[in-house]
Amino acid sequence: MTNYLITGSNRGIGLEYCRQLKKRGHDVIATCRDSSPELDQLGVRVESGVDITSGASVVKLKEKLEGKCIDVLIQNAGIAEFNSLSNLDPESVIRQFEVNALSPLCLTHAFLGNMRMGSKVALMTSRMGSIEDNASGGSYGYRMSKVALCMVGKSLSIDLKSRGIAVAILHPGLVSTRMTGFTPNGITPEQSVNGLLSRIDLLTLENSGTFWHSNGEILPW
Repeated sequence: MTNYLITGSNRGIGLEYCRQLKKRGHDVIATCRDSSPELDQLGVRVESGVDITSGASVVKLKEKLEGKCIDVLIQNAGIAEFNSLSNLDPESVIRQFEVNALSPLCLTHAFLGNMRMGSKVALMTSRMGSIEDNASGGSYGYRMSKVALCMVGKSLSIDLKSRGIAVAILHPGLVSTRMTGFTPNGITPEQSVNGLLSRIDLLTLENSGTFWHSNGEILPW
């Protein structure tokens, strides 16, 4: 049985990760600020009250998981605040950096002692974190924070290689969730997570640090 720790698990992609991994028979620890009826019904271990931007909250979670091996850490928690140039909000930009980039780095660092040779870290970034792929501009805080998260993943893939820990940098695709306003143009969370789990399954030290679309496409930096 593989032990998975998933952040941002109460809805959307995080909830679907929990659902599919539970069906696979894995041990799932689902963290979130507030749980949901859908998450509570899955029968996984739920750790609510976890705010990844709070050092005290992360320390409390670490204490609860003392001695627990984490085979796969899926950093799914994140926010999207789409600032245009005309309504630029520096506080929003900083907030997105803190949640989307700095906090996943700090949480990974906090749980390194729970990981072992062969463990994996999956960072949920976005295609909007690709500089080369940016053809529409805008969304300054979100884009900048996701570029930063991609860099976090690349550096971690180098720094953790000697520990035998591989890192995936993952774009879920355009997914119909609350974050995207349930866009009719998106794929379902089930379709997205099917692809994302395939990327995590195939993650090795040799391809660690790769920026993947859930469909397997390697994305440009």
